[in-house]
Formats: sequence, C-alpha cells, structure tokens
Amino acid sequence: MSIFSRFLPKRKPVEIKNNIPKEKANIRKTFGIYCHAHHGTDGDKLCPKCTALLATVMTKMNRCRYGITKPICDRCDFADQCFGPRQAKDFMEIMHSSQKRMFLHHPMMTFKHKLASMGVDYAKMQQQKKIEDKVKAKEAASKERAKERKSKK
Repeated sequence: MSIFSRFLPKRKPVEIKNNIPKEKANIRKTFGIYCHAHHGTDGDKLCPKCTALLATVMTKMNRCRYGITKPICDRCDFADQCFGPRQAKDFMEIMHSSQKRMFLHHPMMTFKHKLASMGVDYAKMQQQKKIEDKVKAKEAASKERAKERKSKK
C-alpha cells in the first residue's frame, strides 16, 4: 500500500441489476401494440388469446432459471424449453411483428432493448471464441505430445 493509494478512486463492487421489471414492461407494451393492431382492442385491454399468452410469459419469466441475471427471452437458448414450442413461436411472432410499431410508440425503450440484445449476442460470441480457443490449444498440445513420442522412438 503506497502513500498515494488514498488519492486513487475506490473500486466499486460489481452491481447486479434486476432487469426483469423492465423486460416485463417492454413485453406488456409490445403485447398491447400487437393486440391493438391485429385484434382491434383498445385501451389497456387485450384479447383473451393475447391475455393468456401474456400471463404465461410473465409466469415463465418469474420462474426463469437465470434468476435476475436472465438474458432477453428472444436471445435465450432455453426459450423453447421455458415456453414450449407453440407458445415460444407465438411469443416470438408477437415480438417480431410489432418491432416497427414499438419504435414509433416507444423509441427509447426499443433502442435500449436493441442495445441489450446486442450485448447478449456479443457475450455469446466471446464465450464461443473462448471455447474454440481451448479446443485449438488442446489439439495443438496433443500434436506436440505425438511429435515428442515419435522423436523418442
């Protein structure tokens, strides 16, 4: 510990943010926009089909295996397992078909959601790169061991 350490900025502990309430708000608004456009509802009301699917989505989000660190549902590897294939298809259809309307009605929310999804994509890419590097290192080490065995004989 040096005499200058008291002048250096203190390191803050890593803070884990609970993004579930924001994501739930995004999904509720997206469902509202979709249902108003496709099923002719108005106000805060949704049609019975959209209401049932929204209730299922909210329940599944509460039970997410990732907890508060969950990724965005459309970028999750386990979305089909959480919702089931039919409900996952319906959910993704609603989310994708109302993207343009969401951008018109809630531009900042849409922009933040896109940034978050890009962050998830980047993290997955980095994770895949590490795995590939480990595999390449193992292959190189095994080739090196094979060369050493041949040279000893």
